[in-house]
Amino acid sequence: MATSYSTTATILLLLIVFFSFNQIRAGNINPNSVVLGLKRSSPTFTIPKPSKYSRKRVSQASDMLEPLRAVRDGYLLTLNIGTPAQVIQVYMDTGSDLTWVPCGNLSFDCLDCDDFRNNKLIGTFSPSFSSSTFRDTCGSSFCIDIHSSDNSFDTCIEAGCSLSSLLKATCSRPCPYFAYSYGEGGLVTGILTRDTLRVHGISPDITKDLPRFSFGCVGSTYREPIGIAGFGRGVLSFPSQLGFLQKGFSHCFLAFKYANNQNISSPLFMGDVAVSSNDNIQFTPMLKSPMFPNYYYIGLEAITVGNVSSAQVPLNLREFDSQGNGGMLIDSGTTYTHLPEPFYSQLLSMLQSAITYPRATDVETRTGFDLCYRVPCPNNRFTNDPFPSITFHFLNNVSLVLPQANYFYAMSAPSNSTGVKCLLFQSMDDSNYGPAGVFGNFQQQNVKVVYDLEKERIGFQPMDCAAAAASQGLHKK
Repeated sequence: MATSYSTTATILLLLIVFFSFNQIRAGNINPNSVVLGLKRSSPTFTIPKPSKYSRKRVSQASDMLEPLRAVRDGYLLTLNIGTPAQVIQVYMDTGSDLTWVPCGNLSFDCLDCDDFRNNKLIGTFSPSFSSSTFRDTCGSSFCIDIHSSDNSFDTCIEAGCSLSSLLKATCSRPCPYFAYSYGEGGLVTGILTRDTLRVHGISPDITKDLPRFSFGCVGSTYREPIGIAGFGRGVLSFPSQLGFLQKGFSHCFLAFKYANNQNISSPLFMGDVAVSSNDNIQFTPMLKSPMFPNYYYIGLEAITVGNVSSAQVPLNLREFDSQGNGGMLIDSGTTYTHLPEPFYSQLLSMLQSAITYPRATDVETRTGFDLCYRVPCPNNRFTNDPFPSITFHFLNNVSLVLPQANYFYAMSAPSNSTGVKCLLFQSMDDSNYGPAGVFGNFQQQNVKVVYDLEKERIGFQPMDCAAAAASQGLHKK
């Protein structure tokens, strides 16, 4: 099944790429995904070792604690799918709904993924090796959601479903192949599949098997070499299927210096435990996007550099226009924070005025970052350089002082008592479509971020995430 599927999906993907880009130019965007024109940084990975599971089970839905492995451009969640369980590493992504995994050992095909050719991180799922897997049907709400359009029944009519069975949601025909798009033109094609998903409880020796978890079994992709766990608010999303949309989740992302470290993981909580005991957390309200209601938006009021307030923040960073464009998306699947022009250039000017180190323009040209500086490194060691502080001010009087490592980051090891650090913010693409800005995962390091979905708010609290990981038994010494 995997071999014939890969050939068919590859042909389908090439057609989809052609039609999708023409649709984007015409303004007909797939409502299932956010097309941002953003991309992750080029990563260098090592494959995390799969965790071992006990045989103890919980009988009902309960709170969860899952480890997230830091890599160079994001955070990986371990999925255990099938009977027996197959271990797959996927990105945690709050900017999408669909959870998908690469399918087929040799038949999985990623187009335009040259940067990952020598990467052994990719794990694949083999349906033929699982006794509990089955293909989703046209009568499924998940099938209707993945194929949402002006007429959500079109694809299943083509599959041979009668109108009566569609209206009654009883059509047993297989759900047709889907295409799902991401920023920077990324696409995946596959079939909607169901199988058993095994997750952790709060205690490390407790696991739960969730039957009939729906996910994309993907055979062909374009610029998406690694699977994704969608943490949006749609029916297909990971928290939705696990029953946590009326509760919430939280994470504490480790600093990137822990990337590829096999001995420590970031804690991801889901359920009541994620949103309780938050006395010291500042909450800003979620903004409701009429264009992308499944994703998480917050409002930015100001950015302070040192003690100097920024120029007037554009209104589109805290409200939406009549078409639903605007707002600031908080996205664990985008590496760096993106800000619109001319606000972004004003922020750069403020930083330049406050920093006296010499510019490293050669590094700027090579890396594409906009502000890089040569800093003194006594004994070839980086110190706490006196860069000005950067504070984000969100709606509801929420102020988040970023840890310095969240915005100026060392590009390489120091040499001759000098090193280079660059500002890891980027300019938003010049487009009036979609969000006006994005708060990326790099700026969320060493910050506890709480998604309180019941009260529709997002909380921030600076925290030593390595210590938080150790307190939950996620740091192996």
